[in-house]
Amino acid sequence: MLIGCRGVGQTIITANAAHFAAGYILAMRTFALRVLAVALCCAACYSGARGAASERLSPDTARILQDVAYLASDALEGRGTGTAGNDSAAAYIARRFRALGLSAPQAGFIQSFQARPAMGAQHGLASALPTQNVVAIIRGRDSQLRGQYVVLGAHFDHLGRSATFGALDPEVKDAIRNGADDNASGTAGIMELARLLGANPPRRSVVVVAFSGEELGILGSSHFVADPPAPLVMDSVQAMLNFDMIGRLRNDRLLVFGTGTAQEWPALISAANGTTQFTLALVPDGFGPSDHSAFYARNIPVLHFFSDTHEDYHRATDDAARVNAPGIARIVLLAERIAREVGDRDARLTFTPTVASSTPRNSPERSGPQPYLGSVPDMAAAERPGLRLTGVTPGSPADRAGLKAGDIVVSLGGVQVVDLTSYSNALYARKPGDEVDIVVMRGTERVTLHVTLGRRGQ
Repeated sequence: MLIGCRGVGQTIITANAAHFAAGYILAMRTFALRVLAVALCCAACYSGARGAASERLSPDTARILQDVAYLASDALEGRGTGTAGNDSAAAYIARRFRALGLSAPQAGFIQSFQARPAMGAQHGLASALPTQNVVAIIRGRDSQLRGQYVVLGAHFDHLGRSATFGALDPEVKDAIRNGADDNASGTAGIMELARLLGANPPRRSVVVVAFSGEELGILGSSHFVADPPAPLVMDSVQAMLNFDMIGRLRNDRLLVFGTGTAQEWPALISAANGTTQFTLALVPDGFGPSDHSAFYARNIPVLHFFSDTHEDYHRATDDAARVNAPGIARIVLLAERIAREVGDRDARLTFTPTVASSTPRNSPERSGPQPYLGSVPDMAAAERPGLRLTGVTPGSPADRAGLKAGDIVVSLGGVQVVDLTSYSNALYARKPGDEVDIVVMRGTERVTLHVTLGRRGQ
């Protein structure tokens, strides 16, 4: 999950598959017994899932675990954007799409581009990193609707060996940060969704896309929406479902963001959850620190599935052995039902813009005019003191005050900020027009900024 500007370029997947073969074989041997055990244990869990008119396949937990194991193996060295490991991951995803019998866009499965991280130079990165999204299409079965699309997306890049850009364990220096949950889990999820939907396509077409450059500022998804591969055009996209960090399901609790971006989402999600029975925390806001934001900015209804943060986030300990593969399979089952409903319904979803929200829908309602800052919090940064910002809304009070992406808010209006909850409480204790000091950590520097709060909704 994200901790951009757009370029157009041309690159070739440069990694030599043989270079990584030894590491891959070792990783797969390590997981072989676990894969077999999970398969035997979970095969019956989903065997009864059937559609109203025809039999549906069930999520393959063993296959999900195998995909996570490969993508999060040391052989790929953390899949950093612009690295050989990232290229090898892209080649693997393309092979999986091809093996599933999916169609490629007119230019092929690989959508090459130049990732240009805004703060790359400060962290020793090149100004332009050759990389690629991987895109496949499932043709809809209805000749009248197959020109409309449901997009399923997940980023496959991670931090690589970087100890300076986004890593929360700089003390281990250039250790490999494998990103099993972030986001091999989501990538494995969309590949399994592609298998299920490809076997019995909905009426509308489905685009399955693995994004690169997310950790550097949702660069891959931003490139995709700005220059979609033919035959896709953005006006034909019905909805986008994003999967980022779905590998640590605990206590049946699943967060779903973007639930306010279409009038139909709440009822549709509730009906789909009748089978999976998750305890859902619904967040209406369409913006957030992941790839769905690029689509919401184009007035497209979005959902982002997220199993919540944990102590291994952006650390070298985020390994495949800690991933809950049966949990991923359950999330895939829920998402498949939602994607089918969106793909089969007669009418398009009704897009609704949302007011930024920093708390789930089931949080206590606040009355009266609400203050507006315009910061974009990192929803997955709750394991450390302060609240990291993934960005600020242009022209907002936060922007005018000088807040920046990457700032960690430690105090707001004299109230200590240690996490999202304390930040939200400190902000909503104020009213529009209040002038407050916000203290942030910007690198190693403690910076105090003065801001006049606006009115939410203006």
